[in-house]
Amino acid sequence: MQPSSQPIVQVVQHLAPGGLEVMALELARAQARRHPVIVVSLEGDADSACAAWPRLAREATPLIFMGKRPGLDAALPLRLARLFRQVGAVGVHTHHIGPLLYAGLAARTIRNLRCVHTEHDAWHLQNAKRRRLARLALRLAAPVLTADAPHVADAVQAALGGARPRVVLNGVDTARFASGDRAAARRALGLPADGPVVGIAARLEPVKGVDIALRALALLPGVRLAVAGSGSERDNLRALAAELGVCARIRWLGHLDDTALLYQAADVVCLPSRAEGLPLAALEAQACGRRVVASRVGGVPTALDPASGTLVEAENPEALARGLRLALGDPDSGEPRDFVARTASLDAMEAAYSNLMLGDVP
Repeated sequence: MQPSSQPIVQVVQHLAPGGLEVMALELARAQARRHPVIVVSLEGDADSACAAWPRLAREATPLIFMGKRPGLDAALPLRLARLFRQVGAVGVHTHHIGPLLYAGLAARTIRNLRCVHTEHDAWHLQNAKRRRLARLALRLAAPVLTADAPHVADAVQAALGGARPRVVLNGVDTARFASGDRAAARRALGLPADGPVVGIAARLEPVKGVDIALRALALLPGVRLAVAGSGSERDNLRALAAELGVCARIRWLGHLDDTALLYQAADVVCLPSRAEGLPLAALEAQACGRRVVASRVGGVPTALDPASGTLVEAENPEALARGLRLALGDPDSGEPRDFVARTASLDAMEAAYSNLMLGDVP
């Protein structure tokens, strides 16, 4: 595979804080070491996106916003095709079906422009209308089809038929996510120097199950919880914390760009999700040397170090509390960082996608 002076274009539906969007930006940053990369967001505008997610204003990767409004936009493929020609794109990488439908169709109109498409979950394929849309998009765009976890590849094949997608595991930057000074991290986040701390980095949305963690916290006297994230459930979660009598033991951090600081401050990291793809938070926390206690859903078992990770039944605060109690009793068990370095590094993910984009794909 030879480096290219022409850009790879990553296409996402929107640029808002979330695992898929973080993964796309991190992948773009890693790919940019060898060739140019542009990230295109179908929806939104630069000012609004940067205001909602300050990280975007610091991105070295060029960001382009197409300003798509809700509903079908028949002109968008033409606009994207014009953009791809203007920048001299060597390849297009789409994430989820919306970007595939628009950007994949645009790429198909340009001779020798390869399209790689990644599915990050298969929940949407439970809907018959979405399955039909996905089949149409795949037929029109004819991309190299990938999935970010084995269970996603299985679900996509079962729902859509055809060949099983190639699996490229999400990866994290093990230089950025590394063990740090716990005391300094706690000071930076306003956490007590002493006592056990459980960390959560998640959007405050029902699917992430933070309410389950609050109920588990009520069963763990003396344990503190640090929650990094924002979302529509913020007020409901704070009300639940008051109802459970655990407000004094929770530090609400809001959106935190530097989540490594949270992992370094915590003794154990918790993922109480109701559904997941392949969670970056679990990989990031383990790269920082932290044990993870997580719901057995989606791609979580793939993301957890078997020697140190603890899987618990989803939607079960009692099971989560037992798992956290066990992990807090031996927080240094196993070598979770080594697990991430072996199985889910950013460099490995970048090499796999760059080969699919620029190399010879059988």
